[in-house]
Amino acid sequence: MDSVQKHIFIIGSGAIGKALAVFLKLAGRKVTVIRGRVKDACTTTRRIGIEIQNGVTLEANVKITTLDSLPMIDGIVVLSNKSFGNEQLARALKGRTGNSPIVLLQNGLGIEQSFLDHGYPQLYRCVLFVTSQLINQSNIRFKPVDICPIGIERGNKADLERVVNHLNTPNFRFRSELHLQHIIWKKAIINCVFNSICPLLEIDNGIFHRSQDALKIARRIIVECINIATEKGIAIRQDEVETGLLQISQLSEGQAISTLQDIRNKRRTEIETLNHEIVRIAEQMHQQDSVRETRLLGELIKLKSELTQNIIDTEVIGKL
Repeated sequence: MDSVQKHIFIIGSGAIGKALAVFLKLAGRKVTVIRGRVKDACTTTRRIGIEIQNGVTLEANVKITTLDSLPMIDGIVVLSNKSFGNEQLARALKGRTGNSPIVLLQNGLGIEQSFLDHGYPQLYRCVLFVTSQLINQSNIRFKPVDICPIGIERGNKADLERVVNHLNTPNFRFRSELHLQHIIWKKAIINCVFNSICPLLEIDNGIFHRSQDALKIARRIIVECINIATEKGIAIRQDEVETGLLQISQLSEGQAISTLQDIRNKRRTEIETLNHEIVRIAEQMHQQDSVRETRLLGELIKLKSELTQNIIDTEVIGKL
């Protein structure tokens, strides 16, 4: 690691952001969690516990603040927020981060575009191969699946290596990857499966290695999405996607995928950067008829999420 330690700012106080903060703190790094959607709140320190393998829990005190309390941010900025907030964040951070590297710790397609459009000088994105689930606001269940690759959207190899060295820890591992697009698409296709089928069935990630019927549906989504990737010049084999799907399913047995967690907590989902983005790309290429099931599952997730959120609105109105 560089002799000069960079302060790491994690925007997003969900299960991924908090888990990363604890692991970084235990590794001796300077880290602050920023609650992106909260304004004018006090800066606090919270004891956060991360349940890892074999029931072991690691704990650390993590500083948590808000974006409004930091007029300038100098260090490494890691985004673990929901990707639908990227355009708003790209505007909010403009002129406040200087030459600080921005690292997108988010899955999906096209999530980097807002930051590219706003001209950020150093932009890197990660493909996540971990699952993380909030037990409560101070405790998280974390399961790694593989080392998470980080690649360059705008920047250079030397700076990428420095970013990876600052973020890498024994429990949340990162590596540099100069050819990321293939991995981005492969993981996005896998996420299209998990984030649509699991929430609709209201079942944990392990369903695909337990149920051949669920796997058959997954295969149909995989084939549709691979056809679009191929049209985009991304060569992906069905067997490699299915192998990745089953690996994640087995290693994250019992975990709820993020979209299911969001629906249960009556929050907006990230389905726009998954199924809906695949459909949008297909429409651009006049291939919309080839992604009918991917579209249908995405529309059902969006509707399920909106209906759940409408229940909150109805309950609030009823109490007025």
